[in-house]
Amino acid sequence: MSEQGWSDLPKALGGDDILSKLSESFNSDSQFLAFTTTQAITKPVTFGIKSSGSDSTILVTVEKGKGSAKIGRPDEALFTLSALPEQWEQHFQPVPKMPYQSYWGMLGMNIKQEGVEVLGDQVAFAQNAHIWRRTLELLHDAFCGPIKTDEQPEMDEDYIQGNYVYVTAPVWGKCKLYVEHSGQGKQQILFLHTAGSDGRQYHGVMNDKRMRQACSMFALDLPGHGKSFPSREYHPGAHTNTEEAYVGCIAAVVKKLGLKKPIVCGASMAGQVCLAVAIHCDKVGAGGVIPMQACDHLNMERSFHDLSPLVNQALWNPEWVYGMMSPTAPAANKALIWHLYSSQAYGIFHGDLDFYFGGWDGRDRMGSINTRKCPVFMLTGEYDWSNTPEMAQKTADKIPGARHKSMEGLGHFPATENPGRFVPFLLEAVEWILAERKQHSDVTLLRMIDE
Repeated sequence: MSEQGWSDLPKALGGDDILSKLSESFNSDSQFLAFTTTQAITKPVTFGIKSSGSDSTILVTVEKGKGSAKIGRPDEALFTLSALPEQWEQHFQPVPKMPYQSYWGMLGMNIKQEGVEVLGDQVAFAQNAHIWRRTLELLHDAFCGPIKTDEQPEMDEDYIQGNYVYVTAPVWGKCKLYVEHSGQGKQQILFLHTAGSDGRQYHGVMNDKRMRQACSMFALDLPGHGKSFPSREYHPGAHTNTEEAYVGCIAAVVKKLGLKKPIVCGASMAGQVCLAVAIHCDKVGAGGVIPMQACDHLNMERSFHDLSPLVNQALWNPEWVYGMMSPTAPAANKALIWHLYSSQAYGIFHGDLDFYFGGWDGRDRMGSINTRKCPVFMLTGEYDWSNTPEMAQKTADKIPGARHKSMEGLGHFPATENPGRFVPFLLEAVEWILAERKQHSDVTLLRMIDE
């Protein structure tokens, strides 16, 4: 369909017929009903979806346990999701490409696009993020049919065990942390979770037979995350994360567990700290890092709805990150990521983002990383519009001897979204790091012999 055809969004999608189909799905979709069946919805809420420059608007009205859609004008809506015709055309492809898999990606963080804007009440937009997101998914399915997602086998046995350890970290002080472990392989690997989440992100990887044979795996919950207790210095809502605290905590865990040259691996803010660990590899005792969804610095506008008394963080936090995933990831895994981001305490996600958004700055230090001591293999999911493959590649280019690879069919949470697709990339990175370490070790030994 031409760009001109998409200038009238309701018409481009099929007019009254598609909206009738959408209205029917509201009353049968279990996720929509779970989000809207609450006594707290005391009056109808109407929001719009339209193309820029046009008043022809899809109006969605939500009431307790039901919804309806019709064609109208944006001034009838509390808030309206607006984008250019060509941007909506990309969004409504059978399998959208990054960043068009979600309206969040279109709205932009590191990928800024002219023409995408939220009109009207911004707080209402945030308060209803879970509803408009699910509405767009249902509208996409009504127009294109459901996206075919990757399949994964069901598991009947779990190989992960956990226990608590006490460590003392800079800034955070003494903490009681929960650590999980699995696998019998010779190489140790320490997994770090993303901002506002916990170590359950790695259960698919830590149960994978290939990984259990290749590595001894450990995953920790940072203080106040998951099953870990907050530090004694913690006041609810006041959590923050810094390079000093983060690296110091990792070093303390490595020492407490008695790990020997572990590979440290993490995504997002944990990917950023992997780069910091490479800088401080002697202090941490790391023998390699696998930074995922990482770069040397992020300088983006950040939202403060994650620390707002007006917005439910248990709804806002998971919705804000939900669109960073691949659209073909198994539905159960996407739901797990939503659950993990909904289950953390107030202010934890916001405080972690103090580090992710600008708190981490390695721009002038990447060239100092000694990859002979600590090899660096970066991995980036192609669907991540927060930390793109291009950004990661530019960082890798600054690190002498580092390597970077883009991962097809994965997004911001590769280990959780699709472990089956992710593990081959991870094993490649582990094998490369071991080969690099052996090569440099052999060179050092030859020099000693020559001397």
